[in-house]
Amino acid sequence: MENRFNGFTQDTFKFLKDLGENNCKPWFDEHKYSYELELLQPLKALVVAMTPAMYEIDNQFDFRTNRVLSRIYRDIRFSYDKTPYKDHMWITFQRMVPEWQNFPAFFMEISATGYLYGMGLYGSKKKIMDDMRERIEYEPGRFKEITQDLIGKHGYILDGEQYKRPLKNDLPEYFQAWMQRKSVYIHKRKPIGKELFDSGFAECLASEFALSKDLYEFFVDVCD
Repeated sequence: MENRFNGFTQDTFKFLKDLGENNCKPWFDEHKYSYELELLQPLKALVVAMTPAMYEIDNQFDFRTNRVLSRIYRDIRFSYDKTPYKDHMWITFQRMVPEWQNFPAFFMEISATGYLYGMGLYGSKKKIMDDMRERIEYEPGRFKEITQDLIGKHGYILDGEQYKRPLKNDLPEYFQAWMQRKSVYIHKRKPIGKELFDSGFAECLASEFALSKDLYEFFVDVCD
């Protein structure tokens, strides 16, 4: 198979749309070739194309394609959704750790309507988040310096489940959006655009990830 990333195609998104409307094994078996050609192959090639740049961010990432790339098959044993296939796929650059929830990761998800990408801690244990809050309180100046452009200048959205009752702390208002969360990550959501159909998408996405390298390293220090 061709390993060079040449961008996605219109058929990539057509397959995802059709899968969402025909989520059953007979349909998928009939269209498996399209899945492999239009979705799986370019995603694998995207991982390979991004690997050198992601190595510069963290040389301890697990770069094995089968670990970076999600599976389209849904494990219905642990899901409320009993359809056999996911109607989206994603890539995740993360270190090889026992519990993925407790370590920061970069991610990009593709669906029939567009894509989402970002970085952060998703579903971490309370101790990890408590340690993060403690580190922010200890180094508020540094934390603001590495986050303010991400949310302001670069247009990332801060997200993650929030506590219903605010946690007490003495930090200024700027920090509260970070302090009051059970999980925390930044992301951008974009519709289908011409950038997805170009080989340069790999470089663009890696450049976007590089913007949050300092925040990633802040999270790594907390989790280590």
